[in-house]
Amino acid sequence: MGIDGGTVSEKMRETAENTTTMEEQLVEERVSAQTRPDMHAERNLANLRVAIAHEWLVRYAGSERCVAEMLEAFPGAALLTTVLEPSALPAAFRAARPSFFQHLPGATRHHEWLLPLMPLAWRLRPAVEDVDVVISSSHACAKAVRIEQGIPHLCYCHTPMRYAWDFDAERERFPRVVRPFARAGMVWFRRWDRRTARRVTRFVANSSAVARRIEESYGRSACVVHPPVRTDFFTPGGERQDFFLYVGRFVGYKRPDLVIDAFADLPEHRLVMVGEGPLGSALAARATPNVSFVGTLGDAGLRELYRSARAFVYPVDEDFGIAMAEAQSCGTPVIGLSTGGAIDIVEPGRTGWLLREQSVEELHAAIRRAAAEELDSDAIAESAQRFSAARFRREITEAATECATAA
Repeated sequence: MGIDGGTVSEKMRETAENTTTMEEQLVEERVSAQTRPDMHAERNLANLRVAIAHEWLVRYAGSERCVAEMLEAFPGAALLTTVLEPSALPAAFRAARPSFFQHLPGATRHHEWLLPLMPLAWRLRPAVEDVDVVISSSHACAKAVRIEQGIPHLCYCHTPMRYAWDFDAERERFPRVVRPFARAGMVWFRRWDRRTARRVTRFVANSSAVARRIEESYGRSACVVHPPVRTDFFTPGGERQDFFLYVGRFVGYKRPDLVIDAFADLPEHRLVMVGEGPLGSALAARATPNVSFVGTLGDAGLRELYRSARAFVYPVDEDFGIAMAEAQSCGTPVIGLSTGGAIDIVEPGRTGWLLREQSVEELHAAIRRAAAEELDSDAIAESAQRFSAARFRREITEAATECATAA
C-alpha cells in the first residue's frame, strides 16, 4: 500500500498539536500544584507569612506606594528587589534585600540600563521559602522571582512590561545609541515575559485597562484592585481659582507637549505645569506666556494646587494614574483620556470629562467645557474615596489570603 502525503501531513500536525497540548497540561499542573492547599501544613491565615518582590527601589512613586501599603498590611514581610537607594525611600524599605546588582557602580542611578540583565538578577536569587504566599509587585521582571515549589504566587501587575509590549512609548528611557539593539532585544523579552507569566498562580491588575492587557499578553484573567490614594491627606479646601493644572514627568508618553500646544491657542486660560524630565527645556521653549512651570513640589504644595485648580488636565494613556485620583480627592474635576486608567477614575459629566483621542482639538473642547461648567466638588471628592489606602490594604489582604488557600 502506498503512503498518502495528505495523511502524513495530518499525522504530523496531530503530533505537533498533541505535543503542544501536553506542554500546556504540564504548565497547568505546575500552576495547580501551587494553588492546591497543603493539607499537612497549618497556615495561620490571620497572620500570613508573606514575601514581597518589587522591581527596583530607587524612588518613591506610585508603585512604591503600593508596596508601602503591602508592608503595612503584612507586618514583617520580607521585601526583595534588584537595586535599593535607601536615601530616596521611607524607613520601612531600608530592610529590603537587593540583588548582586547593588554592588555595580551606578546601578541605582541607571538601573533601567540594566534591564537586559534583570531576568538574571531574579534567576540567581535563592528561591523564596518558608512563607504562605509570595506577592510580586511587577511592571517588568519581578514576577520572575524564584519560589519554592508549592508556594502560591500572587502577582500585583501594574502593567505587562511596557518596554517589551510598547517599546515606542518607552524608548526615551534608553540612551539613543542603544535603542536599536534594545528594540531587537524586546522580541526575546516578550517570549520570556509570557513564559514567566505561567508561573503566577493568580494575577491582580491595578485597573481594568491593565486587566485587559494581561489577557491580551498572557492569556490570563485578573481581578482589579486599584492602587492606594491618600484620600485622608488629599482633601478639599481653600478657594477655587481660574487656572488648569498638569502634574507628571516630562516624558513623551505623558504628553506634556500636547497640553502646552492646546493652551497656546487658548491665551485666556492659564496652565500650571508641575514636574521635571528630559523634555523640560524643549517644553519651556515652546510654551506661551499663559503657561508657567513650578518644578517638582512636595506633597503640601501639590495639595494646594490640586485644591485651587479649575481642572486637572491629563490626556495620558496611563496604567492607572494616581495623580488623577489625588486631584479628585481634593474635589477637582479631571480631563482625562477615554483609554487606560482614566476610565476607572473619571465619570464623564460628574467627576470630569474624557477625551476621545489625544488631539489639540479634543483638548480645546474639554478645556472650554471645564471653564464653563461647575461640577459638584463634594461629589468628586466622595467618588475618590473608593481608592483609599485602607480599602487597598483590605482588598490586597483578601486576594493574598484567597491565593494562599485556593484549590
